[in-house]
Amino acid sequence: MWNFLVKLNKRLVVAIPAMMAAGYLFGLSSGPQAQKVLKGLIVPLTFLMVYPMMVTLNVTHLREGIKNVRLQLATQCINFLVVPFAAFYLGRLYFPEQPYLALGLLLASLLPTSGMTISWTGFAKGNMGAAINMTVIGLTLGSLATPFYVQWLMGARVEVDLLLVVRQILFIVFLPMALGYATRQAFLKKYGPQEFKNTWAPRFPSLSTLGVLGIVFVAIGLKAKGIAENPALLMELFLPLLLLYGFNFTLSTLVGRFFFARGDAIALVYGTVMRNLSIALAIAVNAFGGKGADAALIIAVAYIIQVQSAAWYVRWTDRLFGSPGE
Repeated sequence: MWNFLVKLNKRLVVAIPAMMAAGYLFGLSSGPQAQKVLKGLIVPLTFLMVYPMMVTLNVTHLREGIKNVRLQLATQCINFLVVPFAAFYLGRLYFPEQPYLALGLLLASLLPTSGMTISWTGFAKGNMGAAINMTVIGLTLGSLATPFYVQWLMGARVEVDLLLVVRQILFIVFLPMALGYATRQAFLKKYGPQEFKNTWAPRFPSLSTLGVLGIVFVAIGLKAKGIAENPALLMELFLPLLLLYGFNFTLSTLVGRFFFARGDAIALVYGTVMRNLSIALAIAVNAFGGKGADAALIIAVAYIIQVQSAAWYVRWTDRLFGSPGE
């Protein structure tokens, strides 16, 4: 079972479209009772998605983030002073009459870094320590900043209950973070650092993947009839997402090449381009009710682009930044 889940985690670019198709077919054929069941799955799937990810997150690295202040500042400036505003203006340009799609684009830009940041930095032989610091710092700052960015940028176009968004972030991010830290400490005490790292740590992200796939299924299932009425909608979502990721990769690559050494540059790219789409998806479906299905839809599509573009970028890192031995 664990081997299957680990393999599934490495094939999200195939698994997510397959689950989107399954959710679409289920949503088309389901009645009101089944839709009610789907909505009831949101909270447990959200917890399944976020909690395992927090077990592998070593929050003690937050203290070490100040070791490379220039790199961390550059990363978080891109994450919070550039990318959210690019997403906001793309949302206004492409979805002027569909504010909840624009909201989804904004949410996808507001929560930087995930386990993928660390994984892809490692694949590209970048600075893993810096990537871990970026993940902890970016997730913490993004979780604190998201309610205020959403209220400030989208409050005039969508119904934003600031207190509800704050409560959802406390439930979706900080409660699982506390429980994940407690679980991590218990496993370290019982099994030791080496066994935890080799045996248990790789398993938790695969559990999170089940939650991601479940939430994608629910989000598409709830929106299936709307998609059937407008089948071109999914294709319309790709262009702004491609532009956002293309802009992000280009900007981060240029900053990395001109201002940082190879390892730090690679960490900066993956620390700014990889978004925590799992938490963005959870906020969309939990904090904005039925209307949040539009926001969840564009975030689900973003998974496909993010995973595939991250894999392609690894192949270009030596050309862009030189080989590790140089």
